[in-house]
Amino acid sequence: MARSTLVVQDHLAVRASRLAAARRQQHGLQVMTVDQLAARLAGGFTRPIDVESLRGALKAALPTTPIGELESIKSLPGMIDAAAGTLQRAWRADIDLAARAADHPRLDAVARLEAAVLAQLPPGMMRPADLVAAAVRRIAHAPAVLGRVEIAGLTDLDPCWRPMLFALAQHVELQWSAGPRAMPKWLYAGAVAVSQTACATPTVTGVSAATPYHEAIEAMRWVRSLLASGQAVPSEIAIASASTTDYDDFLLTLSADANLDLHFVHGIRSVATRDGQAAAALAQIVVRGLSQSRLRRLASLCRDSALFEALPKGWMRIMPPDAPLSSLHAWERLLARLSAKDWPDGHDHGAAMRALVERLTGGPDAAPEIGEAMLRGRALAIWRSALLAGPATSIDITLESSRQSDEHDPCVSVAWMPASALAGSPRRFVRLLGLNASRWPRSNAEDALVPEHIIPAAEFNPLHVSAADRLDFETILATTASEAVLSRARRNGDGRQLGRSPLLNAYGAETFLGRYTAPVHAFSETDRLMGRPAEFRSLPQAASARACWNDWQRAEITAHDGLVRADHPLVLAILTRTQSASSLRRLLRNPLGYLWLYAFGWREQESDAEPLMLDAPSVGNLVHEVLDLALRDLERANGVAKSDAETIAAAVERAATTVAAQWENECALPPGVIWRRTLDDTRSMARVALGWHDDTLPGARAWGEVPFGGSAPKSDADLPWDAQATVSIPDTGFNIAGYIDRLDIAGDGTRARVRDYKSGQTPKETIQVDGGRELQRCLYAFAVKVLLGDDVSISASLFYLRDAKNLVLENADAVLDEIAGHLKAARESFAAGAALPGPDAGSNTDDLAFALPANASATYCKRKTPAAIERLGEFTAVWEAE
Repeated sequence: MARSTLVVQDHLAVRASRLAAARRQQHGLQVMTVDQLAARLAGGFTRPIDVESLRGALKAALPTTPIGELESIKSLPGMIDAAAGTLQRAWRADIDLAARAADHPRLDAVARLEAAVLAQLPPGMMRPADLVAAAVRRIAHAPAVLGRVEIAGLTDLDPCWRPMLFALAQHVELQWSAGPRAMPKWLYAGAVAVSQTACATPTVTGVSAATPYHEAIEAMRWVRSLLASGQAVPSEIAIASASTTDYDDFLLTLSADANLDLHFVHGIRSVATRDGQAAAALAQIVVRGLSQSRLRRLASLCRDSALFEALPKGWMRIMPPDAPLSSLHAWERLLARLSAKDWPDGHDHGAAMRALVERLTGGPDAAPEIGEAMLRGRALAIWRSALLAGPATSIDITLESSRQSDEHDPCVSVAWMPASALAGSPRRFVRLLGLNASRWPRSNAEDALVPEHIIPAAEFNPLHVSAADRLDFETILATTASEAVLSRARRNGDGRQLGRSPLLNAYGAETFLGRYTAPVHAFSETDRLMGRPAEFRSLPQAASARACWNDWQRAEITAHDGLVRADHPLVLAILTRTQSASSLRRLLRNPLGYLWLYAFGWREQESDAEPLMLDAPSVGNLVHEVLDLALRDLERANGVAKSDAETIAAAVERAATTVAAQWENECALPPGVIWRRTLDDTRSMARVALGWHDDTLPGARAWGEVPFGGSAPKSDADLPWDAQATVSIPDTGFNIAGYIDRLDIAGDGTRARVRDYKSGQTPKETIQVDGGRELQRCLYAFAVKVLLGDDVSISASLFYLRDAKNLVLENADAVLDEIAGHLKAARESFAAGAALPGPDAGSNTDDLAFALPANASATYCKRKTPAAIERLGEFTAVWEAE
């Protein structure tokens, strides 16, 4: 077969044309784009400048090239992409920047940048004008190299290629096959044979969807209907828009849900793939620093990295769960205290872990080396491309906008593409999205570096964006053989109303598509069930959810409000466990939360982000740890009762330093300024607590964080009793355990004082039980009496650190009897199956409020409270106790 060449628009058209030629056995046919044709004719090792090479050259040239008035922005993120876009537009428009450098300082800057870029590129990589010049010099070889040339599927040709086209027409048979497309006017200036065909007459339908997301859903339903009915095969179907950005994420997610191969002609976002996520995880560490959560994410995505392969399986267990490990110093402290027994396999891998941490803490300056060490395959390619597109200091932002080619074969897949690509690669069935005002056609925009007052837009970009969008729209409708659906959104994602594109005016009325209308052809299982409520209601999950919602709206108590079978084994099991003061408080104040926490194991998920400030429980824990350590320090010396203010302050300072170092290793902490202020407040409260003396216990000895009832000791200090001895509350069936904040015993052993430290606000009134909120004083005093004997006189108090106010419990025995009565009633009610919401349910302090209906305290709890009180009976009396 005689040699011939077919010139098409883009890579999609190249693949489709080559497949068609193979099927027709046209072995002598070459299919290429116009820039490939110029390089082929120019010969040798010449080739056009690709985007990646241009970015690499710009990255190398920008730091060392003075570019005048652009000097101040050349290191900003996005500069490389902006400069690449400007140079490509100038080259396509056949503008000689060097010749026009004297016209304006901005052109001089761009011309110098162009010269530096060309010096960085390989000798065989040429600008379009240089390729055309080389091709024209070898134009005599065109008959042998190219043969007959046909240009098909192009609506226009950039000015830089036109001289070569006219020269080719003088040496070979050259035909411009426009099909039904409009002919560019400049084409008549040369001796180019032109052929045209009649426009296609597809069935055109206009539709309006609720939002862009709804448009994407309707598009997938349309595709499914075409495939299911047998009207089309995937390669005959296309979805397009003037700008694809608004729909990319929607269509990527929906195509996965539909299990439908959808080829993204313009590429998919890198971060939408696993490899892209691996690169993004590493970028977050490089830019924002190493932390435990970031390292865990990277390890889950880069298990095949050589640095991770050197660590044993389960190595992440060496990291304390709550420690942020957000600095190199914190990692060094962690690794310094690890030994071989701390590792899962019993071998010390500290050196490998230290090498990993040191590598990852290199920062943006070491980004290339870090990427090469941590990433492999496509993830590494994405990383390298991102480094070419912008500075390493903003690589996380660069990755967000980077794209990679889609792996689905476009020749056997439904295609999602820009309208410009569809204009050159027509398909039989087409759906156009985003036909809204200002979105199609889009408004014209100036070049980022060369505005219109320097080079007029008509010269710099001969075919404006608006005109190109209109031309693409007309071309698509003229080349679509069977069906075209024109789709627009009535509102955007924020609910703002959108107007119709003026391009729709010629196509009459549109069909209104309701967001919740049952689809004729569902694109996925989820879509089918959501569109057919009757079918969905028959599923067990739907029936259960509906029953739960209906029960929540009723005033009476139901199984969805906490009613369980009487004497349920799980309920009895949690009642027989050893209780703490906090668990009994939860039982009294919110039985439903007690069931969820201790029977189901539900807990609020803790954020791995460093907090702006510590919450109240964390502050309390911090104060208690400092107090315990300082108290033991003072007792080992003279005793806290005999220590002066300076000695106490020194002990508190030592304790605060030790505890702070431990927290910095193991806990997520607020910013440094706030953390230091929190430590200052802690020191102040600790000095107040230890400096407050009661002279009623002569020769007293003090203990802190004293365990009882089976709790494990927190230190190796001696104890005043057997910590494993059982402590039972009479007539309730409850055993209790815990830690007493402060215990002082007189020298003669006849008197003891229990003190519970509080870091919160002092109550305005004297409290005893406080509606079931305050149990610790009484329960701790009872535990001391049981363990030390009935002959010891016990005093129990709450000490509020911020106000140095000590609230002593009056008549502890009577209060214990009252609490025991409430606990007995609570046990009987709970065992009978009444695990109902109490006054703490849905409150600001309820950490399980997420399992209740939204705004539960204002709606659900108020609705259920009367019935709950009636069902719980005498148990609710504790809520009114003073």
